[in-house]
Amino acid sequence: MNTVLGPARTTGLLYLGLAVTGALGFLLIRPRLFVSGDAAATLANLVAHESLARAGVALELLVVVTQALAAIWFHRLFRGADRLAALSIAAFGLVNAVVILVSAALLATAVEVAGDPTADAAPAVQLLYLISGNLWGVGALFFGLWLIPMGRCVLRSPRMPRALGWTLIAGGVGYLISAFVAVLAPGAGPVADALVVPATVGELWMVGYLLFRGLDRPVPA
Repeated sequence: MNTVLGPARTTGLLYLGLAVTGALGFLLIRPRLFVSGDAAATLANLVAHESLARAGVALELLVVVTQALAAIWFHRLFRGADRLAALSIAAFGLVNAVVILVSAALLATAVEVAGDPTADAAPAVQLLYLISGNLWGVGALFFGLWLIPMGRCVLRSPRMPRALGWTLIAGGVGYLISAFVAVLAPGAGPVADALVVPATVGELWMVGYLLFRGLDRPVPA
């Protein structure tokens, strides 16, 4: 018998990669390029900062890779604790990866359109970025759905912190509610942001736990 240390650290690294690439692409690069309500400014940003725009596409592709691999490794890690919940993590994570894959394709198209002097580029680029952002918004449903079974697996795993499990579940529920708040009350941005705070806490806690503690649950050697 041995502990699930290697797989746990691999899962933690993949989850960390997902968090870093998502933050860099969506929270850092996108706001520097996309100007809400000003198609001409968005086009000008893409033309002036084409390399940055392409880096944003690359980061979204890395989000897809790390999300898909993390989903598979979470299933491997937790299938002994709760087979259905572990399968749910994998399924919801892979669906979310597909959603971001579509977003990456839209951003790549926006870069190509911006560089085409024969196209009426400004409205097309603005629309592509707007759809991409909304894909991230609706994708919050699946990200919330993958946190809930993840929390259940933590609760079913011996010697993992039960507080971590409940934090992940609360974060998943918060993500689900925030997706509907963004659609039904677009002016309530601070409320939507507050709803995902438990998810952020739970995810960082989960990454740290997997990287530095691993799992104490014994598995067949």
